[in-house]
Amino acid sequence: MHRLLWIILFLPALSSAQGKINLNLFGGFANYSGDLQEKRFTIGQSHLAFGAGVGYAIIPKLQLKLNINYARISADDKNSSRPLLKERNLNFHTAVVEGNLLFDYTFLDLELKRVSPYIFAGAGLYHFNPYSFDSLGLRVDLRPLSTEGQGLNNKPYYPLTQLAIPFGGGIRIRITDNTYLAYEIGTRKLFTDHFDDVSGVYVDQTTLRNARGQLAVDMAFRGDEVKSNPTSYPPAGTTRGGFKYRDWYYFSGLTLSIGLMPGDGRLFGGGNKRGRTDCPTGL
Repeated sequence: MHRLLWIILFLPALSSAQGKINLNLFGGFANYSGDLQEKRFTIGQSHLAFGAGVGYAIIPKLQLKLNINYARISADDKNSSRPLLKERNLNFHTAVVEGNLLFDYTFLDLELKRVSPYIFAGAGLYHFNPYSFDSLGLRVDLRPLSTEGQGLNNKPYYPLTQLAIPFGGGIRIRITDNTYLAYEIGTRKLFTDHFDDVSGVYVDQTTLRNARGQLAVDMAFRGDEVKSNPTSYPPAGTTRGGFKYRDWYYFSGLTLSIGLMPGDGRLFGGGNKRGRTDCPTGL
């Protein structure tokens, strides 16, 4: 009886939602910009990224989207063009799992046009965990090693799950009345500079060794591994990273949107305006 009552209550909402709910599938690449990747946007050192989600057309042209994305991100000083960074010889890897809630606005009515630019912005929550590989090729999680003194002398650890602000835009193309393909670039404003475990200055190696062991010293400074020009551990307080500019990561790729419920309402348009003609009025 209770189930029947709930179904009756939700029937009007389901009816009004017909044609407005869609499945979004994303595929592309992910990268980041920070102390180990100086370029603001590049496909160098990028990795594949995937995502899926659902969208709901609040009003014509405006969607509310809920997504989850997965990517692997890495960067290495060996790929830098700057000799000083090559000598620093740091690198990191991380998997990123992100959930976000976005508002998505399409500028043109895709019932009348076939192509339209669009923008999106919202809020996200992501998890990361930077790691590297030691000289034997074994994986080493970097955060527990306090490579810049985190957890020592009242310096807090950086959290591995944090908030982000996703925003970006792209071009959306109508394939059929119920299917759309888009190319987009979406950046994430982060509130940490330790996404790559590199931010501030070198901590005293004796202090670090006593607190976290020799492995922490080995992973905090890796210039001695450079065979062509090995260097020694820098004095405490020497710059290790550029803490003035926070890290950020981004996704770029294709999103396929498929309407889940056929009906008179349209995902990105202003209603069923194309019933009078079989062709769009323009691009």
